[in-house]
Amino acid sequence: MIYSKALTYREFGEPAEVLEFDNISCAVLKPETVHLQLLAAVIQPSDRGMIQGSYGKLKSLPAVAGREAVARVVAVGDAVENVKPGEWVRFPEQEGTWQTNCVVAAKDLWKIPEGISIEMAAMAFINPPTAWRILRDANLQEGDWVLQNAANSAVGQFVIQMAHSLGFKTINVVRKEDYIAPLKALGADHVLLEDSGYEKQIADLTNGAGVRLALNSIGGSSALRQIKALGFGGRQVTFGAMSAEAIRFPTRQLIFNQVKLSGFWLDNWYRQNSRDRVQIMMDRIFALMKEGNIKAPVAGTFLLSQYKDALIADQQPKLGKILLVPDSE
Repeated sequence: MIYSKALTYREFGEPAEVLEFDNISCAVLKPETVHLQLLAAVIQPSDRGMIQGSYGKLKSLPAVAGREAVARVVAVGDAVENVKPGEWVRFPEQEGTWQTNCVVAAKDLWKIPEGISIEMAAMAFINPPTAWRILRDANLQEGDWVLQNAANSAVGQFVIQMAHSLGFKTINVVRKEDYIAPLKALGADHVLLEDSGYEKQIADLTNGAGVRLALNSIGGSSALRQIKALGFGGRQVTFGAMSAEAIRFPTRQLIFNQVKLSGFWLDNWYRQNSRDRVQIMMDRIFALMKEGNIKAPVAGTFLLSQYKDALIADQQPKLGKILLVPDSE
């Protein structure tokens, strides 16, 4: 029998209150399964939503927390041919990634190619694909301008780097001056403060080209500023809602500027597309990682048993993700 140390929850609520650091048993290794061992897991905003019971999809309780991680293959069943011991794979989300060990079916595993760091492998399957899909599916042309709020977020940093590699230009809105220099170092064309009145300066910032695409992950007044900044026929894509502030319906912009408002949820995109198409996307993202065209800082690393400290750190202003790593066995 294989055992795992795991962060579990038996009811929905605040993570620090409902999570427990438990010892659980895994399934027995069978011919078609593999034994995985955690290398590093990521704390995502959606992890909090799932534990709180407010996310778009929820796990059946009791559950192991966590959506995204990288694992090492420890052992494989006799019938397994697609992975080998020692290789790295995505820790399957449905099993819960905040645990040290797991036995899973081999057939659906996603392999991590050589040359990818543990940190980048751990955060490869949510934030980079979100940034990539929104940019690639927007039918932009080289030189087009993209506007985003919360540009210091993980998705925001990937948007800056991916847009740069694709030949797009970016206007990046943040709430702290401390983020301006680091984001410019990533390739941002403009980094401006949220309350700077940037929406009235778009013509100057873009040399008259205007903004075709706005990425909104905050909502409220921040989202409304973006809509006002969009050019004729521009599109705002919402993929997050950090603010609880409601947004006023932008009647004027919808009528006279014919702006379009839409949403994006990566989970839906995964469900609606074939494994082959997902693999094509991931191959491109891994290539960008290997080439050094995209990278992401780590704001802190904690043991699974230090999860309460990790959750506190994750709520602080920062550049980069918080990672969880296994305690020594």
